[in-house]
Amino acid sequence: MTDIAIRIVGRAGRITFTRAQALNAMTYDMCMAIDKAMRAWRDDAAVQLVVIDADGDRAFCSGGDIAELYTTGTRGDFAYGRRFWRDEYRLNALIFEYPKPVVSFLQGFTMGGGVGIGCHGSHRVVGESSRIAMPECGIGLVPDVGGTFMLALAPGRLGEYLGVTGTRMAAADAIYAGFADHFIPEAHWPALIASLETDGDAQTVAAASVAPAPSALAEAQDRIDACFDGEALTDVLNALDADDSTFARDALKAMRRNAPLSMACTIEIVHRLRGPTITLRKALELEYRFTFRAMEHGDFLEGIRAAIIDKDRNPAWQYAGTDVPPVAVSRMLQPLGADRLIFEPREGGMKIGFIGLGNMGAPMARNLAKAGHEVTGFDMAPVAIDGVVMAASAHDAASSADVVVTMLPNGAILRSVADQIIPVMRPGATLIDCSTVDVDSARAVAAQAEAAGLHAIDAPVSGGVGGAAAGTLTFMAGGSDQAFAVAVPLFEAMGQRAVHCGAAGAGQAAKICNNMILGVTMIATCEAFALADKLGLDRQKMFDVVSTSSGYSWSMNAYCPAPGVGPNSPADNGYAPGFAAELMVKDLGLSQQAAESADADTPMGAHALLLYKAFVENEGGKGRDFSAMLPRFEKRGRGG
Repeated sequence: MTDIAIRIVGRAGRITFTRAQALNAMTYDMCMAIDKAMRAWRDDAAVQLVVIDADGDRAFCSGGDIAELYTTGTRGDFAYGRRFWRDEYRLNALIFEYPKPVVSFLQGFTMGGGVGIGCHGSHRVVGESSRIAMPECGIGLVPDVGGTFMLALAPGRLGEYLGVTGTRMAAADAIYAGFADHFIPEAHWPALIASLETDGDAQTVAAASVAPAPSALAEAQDRIDACFDGEALTDVLNALDADDSTFARDALKAMRRNAPLSMACTIEIVHRLRGPTITLRKALELEYRFTFRAMEHGDFLEGIRAAIIDKDRNPAWQYAGTDVPPVAVSRMLQPLGADRLIFEPREGGMKIGFIGLGNMGAPMARNLAKAGHEVTGFDMAPVAIDGVVMAASAHDAASSADVVVTMLPNGAILRSVADQIIPVMRPGATLIDCSTVDVDSARAVAAQAEAAGLHAIDAPVSGGVGGAAAGTLTFMAGGSDQAFAVAVPLFEAMGQRAVHCGAAGAGQAAKICNNMILGVTMIATCEAFALADKLGLDRQKMFDVVSTSSGYSWSMNAYCPAPGVGPNSPADNGYAPGFAAELMVKDLGLSQQAAESADADTPMGAHALLLYKAFVENEGGKGRDFSAMLPRFEKRGRGG
């Protein structure tokens, strides 16, 4: 291939971009050639490290070659672009997780797809000409190829600033922001590469590194933090408008060239990722949600038209001059279900016993198996799950496992199962209970496990059956730091977020409080729609107002109970349950049990429980989604 040179030289696998005349922009074929070579070298003992560089002095790689993406997208063929991004993101993960050193030399422009190739390796070298940037918002995308991973890890609010302005980083800035590791004068690069080829020793890179000039970004950090700490794009724009400084004016000038929807989604992605459970795979999966929709529902095709095709620099962005509604961000970042980005299994998977393979447990176990873990399952009902070996008993599923995961109906059954499996679990193993049960049961089982020399964590989930199938659950975890650390990679395989809430029982407490809020707000949302109907207010108009004002809530914006309004929800499927009303009765019952135990006054939670119990037991609500309270209220007058 004339666009890229791939070969083995001495002890190094060598990849060189050779499209200098095109600023080494990467095509799909180039991406796949790199992927093939790195997979082959991973198991080749003769290759001790990988070196990636580029011809020419203007660019390492200026990004992906987007001409074909535009051509296919304007024909209504979105499959090519989705395949390109999917396979490119898998390559980014391969480079980041590579078991051998990957050394990249990043001269000139390194942008977009070039960041994905050059900034995820173990040794990232910059020089005098280096200019690294994530300018995707300018063409209707979000920083991708794992760029949001580094943005979320950057100091303070630097990630938001770099992501929405596309600011180019010099060598010192790139090192400060976490996009590079070593500054080495470019005149020294040929000799260093020759040494790497001869010796296969990546330690020579650090030995050749020298201190760069001071970072301009580091000097501007305080002002960046002050202007970019808002919760949403509107907050950032307001802060910049109020800051009468050259920095603020320059930032606003850059942002006004970019797609508002892309900037709003960039800030949301960075905020979702920032925290102790951040991983590159999680970042890539979130980015893919946006890029999967970018041509059909975003501004990507318009951005390319204005910048590359017509070159009029006058894109007609969605939401130009207006606030980006939160629901628009939610739509671009909602889970993709069967189209979700799937990675190859990681090496070194755990041996897992999974007990309780119902509507939630079965897809969770399947996702663990897909992630490369050895999963043995047990359920009282006969089930067959791809990748999961079935055991004859809970005892057999747990006896030799590194981790046992339980997903059970209630606290009494959890205690019974714990009595069976804790005595046979090997010392040092971890018990993760994902059931939603009472706090007392969670704490009792954790104490029993710890007395037996096990680690234990209670980790109830939010996200329903759809989230379990799509691998987008949220885990609320209670237990020791050590137990949580063991559980994190499993949470990543089954979900998109995990929060360590505290000691044993804290996960259940968080779930109970969360679902009490959910039950109460869903009733209020359903009441409001029923009232709007009787007042003659159009449901869509009501949604447009409430979803972007003080009535904003998850029940309204992400799970709207009115059919045909807002993102797709169970209301659009005849209220087939995503979260069944009887499960809401269970959770509200747990909240009131906990409130009684803690002597807490929860009148709204108590009344919500009574309404849901009546709905399930006497009003046909059993087997329907909990949002089916809306048709219930539609039929009722003031007197009930």
